[in-house]
Amino acid sequence: MENGTNIYETYIESMPFNKAAVFSDGTEYYRNPPEPMPYESVKIRIRIAHQKISGIFLCTGEKRFSMGLEKTTEHFDFYIAELHLANENASYYFLVQFGEETYYYTRNGVEPEHRAEYDFEIIPGYTTPDWAKGAIFYQIFVDRFCNGDPSNDVLDREYNYIGEGTHRVVDWNKYPSTMDVRAFYGGDLAGVMKKLDYLQELGVEVIYLNPIFVSPSNHKYDIQDYDYVDPHYGVIVKDGGECLPEGEKSNKKAERYITRVASKENLEASNAYFITLVEEIHRRGMKVILDGVFNHCGSFNKWLDREGIYEEAEGYEKGAYVSADSPYRTFFQFHKPDEGEWPYNDSYDGWWGHDTLPKLNYEESPKLFDYIMRIARKWVSPPYNVDGWRLDVAADLGHSPEYNHAFWRAFRENVRSANPQALILAEHYGDPQSWLEGDQWDSVMNYDAFMEPVTWFLTGLEKHSDEYRHDMYCNPDAFFGAMRHFMTRFHTPSLLVAMNELSNHDHSRFMTRTNHRVGRIGTNGPEAANEGLNPAIMREAVVIQMTWIGAPTIYYGDEAGVCGWTDPDNRRTYPWGHEDQQLIALHREMIAIHKAYRALRTGSLKFVYGRHGVIGYGRFNEEEQFVILVNNNDYEVNVEVSVWELGVMGRALVRMLYTNTEGFGVDMAAYYPENGVLSMRLWPYSSVVLKNLPEHLF
Repeated sequence: MENGTNIYETYIESMPFNKAAVFSDGTEYYRNPPEPMPYESVKIRIRIAHQKISGIFLCTGEKRFSMGLEKTTEHFDFYIAELHLANENASYYFLVQFGEETYYYTRNGVEPEHRAEYDFEIIPGYTTPDWAKGAIFYQIFVDRFCNGDPSNDVLDREYNYIGEGTHRVVDWNKYPSTMDVRAFYGGDLAGVMKKLDYLQELGVEVIYLNPIFVSPSNHKYDIQDYDYVDPHYGVIVKDGGECLPEGEKSNKKAERYITRVASKENLEASNAYFITLVEEIHRRGMKVILDGVFNHCGSFNKWLDREGIYEEAEGYEKGAYVSADSPYRTFFQFHKPDEGEWPYNDSYDGWWGHDTLPKLNYEESPKLFDYIMRIARKWVSPPYNVDGWRLDVAADLGHSPEYNHAFWRAFRENVRSANPQALILAEHYGDPQSWLEGDQWDSVMNYDAFMEPVTWFLTGLEKHSDEYRHDMYCNPDAFFGAMRHFMTRFHTPSLLVAMNELSNHDHSRFMTRTNHRVGRIGTNGPEAANEGLNPAIMREAVVIQMTWIGAPTIYYGDEAGVCGWTDPDNRRTYPWGHEDQQLIALHREMIAIHKAYRALRTGSLKFVYGRHGVIGYGRFNEEEQFVILVNNNDYEVNVEVSVWELGVMGRALVRMLYTNTEGFGVDMAAYYPENGVLSMRLWPYSSVVLKNLPEHLF
């Protein structure tokens, strides 16, 4: 026995350092508690293979702590050290000495040199709401989801918007036109209420509503009044006046619009209806977040009133465009063309030069700042009790980066003081790290570390369908490289609540991207968005979305097979009565799996396999291990996957769900890894979700 042990030790000592076995992250097992408070002690763990190492150290600043062996399992040794926090950020990395070799482990994995930009970091006191971690979100563009109350519909020529009268679309299935902003299909909050059974049965946990406040457009990113829900989405109890005559351009004669939108009766009734909706959403165990558009408002806004809507309405002060003496004059940055000339016409700052989107001028208006902070608190407080904000173009707000960060710090303080469990998500492209330090945003719409890499790998297309790159299509190195790098821009609390979408209101529908075709509605026409599709790729994408780290977010209709080029074609109506029922069923099954296991909500993520068109990764915690494999090739492949890296040893893996070119299935099958390696055959355009059998069954 002694000789056998010596032979084994000699064999182990002759092995090179096993980089694939090394693992640590910011999840609960490897950092406990995962969201520590100031002055708290934190247990930090790292996992390595059974190898004779010279030393393993937890390094923070100039300090180096020797880590002690905590436990040994069949294939791994776990080392632990305790870190005592102060009331400031603490970064750390691991140093492993293996004979004469030295390795460093950071969020970027094992490396021969230490790169501080990839260090792990703890921000004492930084927490994100537990209800949002790994939650299933559902995004609703309200005008196109469901018309629950036709009496509040925007009417033909009810008012003039960007040079022409509004248009009421009576054919629910009509494609959006190229200039779609003044076309209204009638979707409203009553429609959301009507479809809550559907959303609940689908498994939705959080409803994210695109803007619902008073606005003249169908997208409502040009807000007219932040204090009220638009009566066209809410309730119209007072009607009257006439619509614009044919060819009439003046909004001052749009008496019906003034009555319907500016009357306090309709505004108060709409807010009351919204309260009822939120109460019903909460009664069903779901949450709701609103779209906050605070970088800019709309030219119709009561503060600017360029169109003269409020000039004749009772109870409103003069807008900044109407009068030099307006109390809202500093809310906008005007540029005088000539001394004494008034109004200033189009000489105010507009976001990206759009005169219908006047940029808000916070730096010169404490009154505006205080107003928006009140709005931030109002909607997350009783009686509305909204569960959080999604922030539009949040990085653009203000006139300098310094002010931008100061504003969002104040915003967070105001929101969290009113509702400590409110979520703050931001729309952001690029590196969000400076906003995710625990004092501003909770997380972002996850383009860089989800939507973009998934889209490039599965379709070869950019997320607008504006570019195709063959070198990115089916490229696992590009996929894992992008994911690995951009995930390091998040702290774990923010990564767990990141909004992982395949599509949204700004980009082409993912189903359309499966045709690998570059195009937009203006160049290709709407029908082309429905042609050459590969639904099997969409099914692969759904499996990735529901098993990736973060909060899976479904853009309304994606689950029903809706197609469309980028804005405005991506805002087609939900196809009630014409849904892809198989795709809905897949979503329902994958959502149920996602919600049933903590490993998929808050567990670790590790990449375990990659070759052309094929990726494999695991989600795992101490009790549960999942293996997800995707074959995006048009041919079968044989794979050998090192599932031991996920802790899968000596137990069978059970197939929970699979997809292929025919559809999907949930019939179970068992697979038996040999020596920690799983060998299996993957169908063309397929995916499979495998889970370890519980230990008590053996």
